[in-house]
Amino acid sequence: MENIHLEPLGGGIEIYVSRSYHFSTDTILLADFSKQQGAKLCADLGTGCGTIPLLWLKHNPKLNIAAVEIQKDACRLLRDSIAHNHLEDRLTVYNADIKDLKGVLPFGAFDAVACNPPYKPTGTGLQNPAEAKQIARHETECSLSDVCQAASKLLQFGGKLFLCQRPERLADATESMREFGIEPKRLRFVQQRRDKAPKLFLLEGRRGGKRGFLDVLPTLFIEDDSGGFSKEMLEIYGNYKS
Repeated sequence: MENIHLEPLGGGIEIYVSRSYHFSTDTILLADFSKQQGAKLCADLGTGCGTIPLLWLKHNPKLNIAAVEIQKDACRLLRDSIAHNHLEDRLTVYNADIKDLKGVLPFGAFDAVACNPPYKPTGTGLQNPAEAKQIARHETECSLSDVCQAASKLLQFGGKLFLCQRPERLADATESMREFGIEPKRLRFVQQRRDKAPKLFLLEGRRGGKRGFLDVLPTLFIEDDSGGFSKEMLEIYGNYKS
């Protein structure tokens, strides 16, 4: 792997990243949207270099987390980050396919599952020749349905699935959740600034939840009117760059 280096996540937590495996604003927003209180059992599917689990633990060291990733190089990076941050008792990496988790993780046991899935269906948009980026951006290894099916198996009744996706995939996301017994319950759109259309949505679904009653939250604006980070974005980033 090329250009491996540490990046700060705040709170004394640092993460190993590379040119192929790194994180974006979307990842940070999903980690914030899905963070859990108390002693919970959580899973992050397609964890990449492990940004979401590490940010969860930054906010709540009581969590026990399973991080699932199909790419071996990304798993190696995350294991190095776990050792660097001394989190071996809280975070475990599973080099596995989310479509084949039987015998890998306990079904019906998790309080929360998150996934920042590929945004583009296979066969759409420009294909990236780099395999790692291709897997991250296109549904070559997992689809929204695969994510929701895996989450449905892992979650206990009432457990929550958290996703982020592009707005044009909202119907696909809600349809896939319902197909596997997860009811969409909380939705938030993300805009770069007020004069732009939403660029992202954050969605929470509950396994076995009562149908209907979707709570649409106020839009999250990344920039304020002056072009800098909004007050909420600064609160989410916190001391990430310190």
